[in-house]
Amino acid sequence: MPNNQQSDRRVAVIAIGGNSLVKDKAHRTVEDQYQAAGETAYHIAQMIKSGWDVAIGHGNGPQVGFILRRSELARHELHEVPLDVCGADTQGAIGYALQQNLYNHFLNMGINKPIATVVTQVEVDRNDPAFQNPTKPIGTFMDEPEALRRKRDEDWDVVEDAGRGWRRVVPSPLPVRVVELNAVKKLIDDGVVVITVGGGGIPVVADDAGHLKGIAAVIDKDFASGLLANSINADLYLISTAVEKGALNFGTPDETWVDHMTLSEAKGYLEEGIHFKKGSMAPKMQAVIWFLENGGKEAIITDPGNIERALAGETGTRITPD
Repeated sequence: MPNNQQSDRRVAVIAIGGNSLVKDKAHRTVEDQYQAAGETAYHIAQMIKSGWDVAIGHGNGPQVGFILRRSELARHELHEVPLDVCGADTQGAIGYALQQNLYNHFLNMGINKPIATVVTQVEVDRNDPAFQNPTKPIGTFMDEPEALRRKRDEDWDVVEDAGRGWRRVVPSPLPVRVVELNAVKKLIDDGVVVITVGGGGIPVVADDAGHLKGIAAVIDKDFASGLLANSINADLYLISTAVEKGALNFGTPDETWVDHMTLSEAKGYLEEGIHFKKGSMAPKMQAVIWFLENGGKEAIITDPGNIERALAGETGTRITPD
């Protein structure tokens, strides 16, 4: 029977962070990242062994930073790499690390399941207000003369960053469409483990005729993974992050770890603005809220090592519709 007709089929989208592949400053090499990917892939493989069909999204912030730095250091000899191409490069490299690790774990576990990485474009609205207010820092620090030269000669947006130097900033628009969605859906329906929307997807805009063009922007990987989860009608949206559970009043003496919250509770906590840190848990919670508001059934936030226990209801933060 075709996989997409199995009545007991369960489909999950898992979002893992690019930072999770870089454990610390002493472990940033390609081999270090490969080993870290293998640890996360092991727990995803266990999830798949238990019967889940899975699509995997991932972050790429540190990896894009490494490419940009290499590009900057070599610019006296080679052309610099555009940001959208950096995204494509990292989708291939991180996808390779994940799919090879999954292949090896499958071999050890006796799982017969194909794996594929899809280089994925994600369309954003060319009129998104984010384009008028670039806020996402990328690349290395510069001194003021270099920053102003880049602004003048290359039309960069640059900002001074808390006395540490100047950096380029780019927009972070919201995702509106996964361009390769039909291909991803077909792969999942055929039983393929798909690695997709890497780094939030390669950001592209459409002209009046519908033709696509890559742009210098960064899409939040949790937002893109949530959009994918809605688009494929996933049963579960699982965000794999650095903490076992989400917490209220995080980092304060009143910190309280949360096992479960409803959609309304999650929205209320987010609106209070004191529980979830901007740039950390806040976008994850926003992604979960949008997923549930658009018909999602269930979301879980936990760390890679606790994925199996979270699925069993033993840990993690579970967010459900009202």
